[in-house]
This record gives sequence, structure tokens and C-alpha cells, in this order.
Amino acid sequence: MSMLILFLAFCVASAIGVPIYIGLGASSVVYLLFTNPSFLAMVPQRIFAGTDSFMMIALPLFILAGDLMNRGGITKRIIDFSLHVVRPIKGGLAEVNVVASMIFGGISGSSVADTSALGSILIPSMEKKGFSKAYATGITVASSTMGMIIPPSVPMVTYAMVSGASIGRLFLAGLIPGAMIGLFQLLAVQIYKRAKHLQSLDIPDKPMRGFLRESKEGFLALIMPALIIGSIVFGIATPTESAGIAVLYALLIGFFVFKELNLRDLPEILRKTAASSASVMIIIGFSMIFGWVMAMEKVPQIIATFFLDLQVSRIWVLLLLDLLILFVGTFLDVTPALLLITPIFLPVALHFGISAEQFGTIMIVGTAVGLVTPPLGMCLNAGNKIAHLPIIDIFKAAMPFILCNVIVLLLVTFIPELSLWLPSLLM
Repeated sequence: MSMLILFLAFCVASAIGVPIYIGLGASSVVYLLFTNPSFLAMVPQRIFAGTDSFMMIALPLFILAGDLMNRGGITKRIIDFSLHVVRPIKGGLAEVNVVASMIFGGISGSSVADTSALGSILIPSMEKKGFSKAYATGITVASSTMGMIIPPSVPMVTYAMVSGASIGRLFLAGLIPGAMIGLFQLLAVQIYKRAKHLQSLDIPDKPMRGFLRESKEGFLALIMPALIIGSIVFGIATPTESAGIAVLYALLIGFFVFKELNLRDLPEILRKTAASSASVMIIIGFSMIFGWVMAMEKVPQIIATFFLDLQVSRIWVLLLLDLLILFVGTFLDVTPALLLITPIFLPVALHFGISAEQFGTIMIVGTAVGLVTPPLGMCLNAGNKIAHLPIIDIFKAAMPFILCNVIVLLLVTFIPELSLWLPSLLM
């Protein structure tokens, strides 16, 4: 009966549209009022304990590094560099969209930032080249899911805090699945263009000086994720210290190389970073109360026992986990989904031979699909604000590319080497 009160209060709060952190906190408080009011004094302590972690310092630093690179003129340079990357296959702007998202994902760590930054430039450009606005927006929101899979990744930091997994190993685990999504989406682009008889965009030759300049600037953008991962893998810095290195690198590039950052920009960038960080941290804090209540009621053990008692093969259990992750990701944003699902399903995954790093990759790839599925879909909403199209039209256009994500999710689930080979090789 007590757990029914908890989940009923959470569902009611979600249904009436209150912010997720209020829903988590209010449902937990209602539960404590009915079961053990004396525990209410521990609520502030649990909120503080949930965010009082040295590892969590990395989160605002990675967000700040991404904001600095975005404001420093990196978006246009990534697109120019991507045009050169796809030149050998006579690539059009659809291919550029996917390649740019792969590169951008290694800088921002955020899929929504990817959609907003690249979409404002590429959606109008693709429309001028004969693509429908719905298709241009659909591929933009779908390809942006790589932003939270290719390291550095803000959601991976959150998962590491909950699960105790190594951030460095998680970053490496996301490299191959993220690249595979990009390759599959490039293949989907080719199939679509041949079916619609669209002509590829022949990129005009540029003077050698311009080509070298754009290649150098694109390479400078690529150094950032390599710098972060390399410093962690080779033991030069902790994940938190590597995030500080990324901020310093972004400042140097923005001020002295691209010269598009100035001191007047910093207060606004810091304000935006503080707001983004606070929104994540408050969800983490209140989710810790919710998780604490579920731990008292032994919910993770009950669900683990349920899975173990199903008496079905490992394949069906893993498929069920994938379906549950996709379902929850449809109704919850990435951070609360990770915070709520991980403590419940990680013990089940460990029992069936799935390591914490592999399960983390499954979680990140699976919840990324939720960013482009109604009704919540944060990337869908960002695309809607740019293109002014109904969300359902964008979703329909994105479906072939979402399928690429689902295929990679299944491959990561059943082929552990896709996520574990690089961490095993380098760490």
C-alpha cells in the first residue's frame, strides 16, 4: 500500500505537468507523511548528499566547455569542415548534417545543444537544396542524439555517479556505438536520396589556402574530445580535472584562435551554464530522496527477484530491459530516467552478465531515442522551435534515422565487445 501511495503521487504530479524534480520530491514527502513522518527531517540531508560529490564538479565544467565552444564560432567551422569530409562521396547537406552532429557531439556533450546550434543553420540550407522542411528537421533531431553518446557526455557523468562506474571507461564505451549510429544514418540518407531521386550537392573546389584554413579549424575542434579522453585514459587527469582542461582549451581557442569570444560574452555564458547545471543538479538531489524511499521498500530487490523468477532465457530478459528503457525514455527526460532506472535495473543486468559499463552504454543509447519521440522529446521540441512544424510531422520524418538508433541499441545489448573493447584495450 505504501508503494502505491508513492507511485500514485508521482504519476499524478507528472500528469498535471509539474516539473519532474517537484514530482519526485512531493511524492516522496507524501509517502513519508503516510508511513514515517519522523523521517521528514532527513529530506534536506538526502538532497544535499545526492549532489555532494567531487565527480559532479565535472558536470557544470563540461557544460561550460560546450557553451564556450558554441559561442566561440565553432558551429560554422564544424559545418565547413564536414563539407570537406563528405566531398569524396559527393556529399550533400544531409550527409553534412550527420557528420557535423558526430563532431559536435564530441564537443557539447548535449543532444539538445546539437539540435539548436546545427539546426538553425542546416535546416534552412537543406530546404533551399530541395529537401522538405520536415525531412531536414527530422534528420537534424535524429542525428543530434549522438551528442550524448559520443564523449564527452553529460548523461554519462550522471550515470557514473549513480552506478559507480568509471567515467573514463564509459566515455570509451560510447565511441563505437556513437560512430555506428552516424554510419547507419549516412546509409539511410543514401537510401532516401536514391528513392526520391535527389541530386547530391557537388561541393565547389576552394583555393588551397581556404581548404587548409577550414581543415585546421575543424581539426582544432576535434582535439577537444581527444584531449578529454586522452587525459583520462593515460592517467594524466581525473574526469573532473579533464573537464577543467576542456574549459581552458575552449577559452584559449575562443579568445586567441577563432577570436570570436570576448569578455562581454562571459557573464551570459556563465549564467546559462549555471542555469543548465542547476536544473540537472536539482533533479539529481530530489531523485536521491525518491531512490532512498525505493531502497527502504526494497524495490530494486523485488524487481530483480521478479526478473530472476521469470524462468526465461537471457535473451528475452535483455530484450525486456531494452523495451523498458525505451518506454521510460519516452515519458521522462534523460537525467531523471537514468536516476530512476539505474538503481532498479543495474542489479538485474549484473546478474545476467552485463557489466556496469555495458549497461551504461545501453542506457545512454536507449534514453537518447526518447529525445526524438513524442510526447516529451526535448530534441523534437527544439526542432519544432526552429522549423515551426508540428512535432508529429518531424517525428515521422525522423523515423528511419530513429530506427538506426534502435538497431545500434540491440547490437550493443547482445554484442558486448562493441562497448567494452575500447575500454579493455586502453584502460
